[in-house]
Amino acid sequence: MSVYMIAEITVTDPAGFEEYRDSVPATIQQYGGKYLVRGGTVAPLEGQWAPRIVVLEFPDLETAQRWYNSPEYTAIKGGRTSASEGRMVLVEGI
Repeated sequence: MSVYMIAEITVTDPAGFEEYRDSVPATIQQYGGKYLVRGGTVAPLEGQWAPRIVVLEFPDLETAQRWYNSPEYTAIKGGRTSASEGRMVLVEGI
């Protein structure tokens, strides 16, 4: 069953975030993941909410967790956490 990583990100240091943004796609692909949404235009329908949204699809929960905890992603994760604030979840699809 496909699993989706959904992240809500507020970039606090655009220059610092750029290196992370350029490095992360290769790690995602290495674990069979792909982008479905990557920071496109947000059009709020209810409430005041206009975050940067990222949605990734992975083949299953185990693979998504392996990516998140992988040496490849761990090596660059600090670039995201030092240059942004946010929330991230994994959710199984149907």
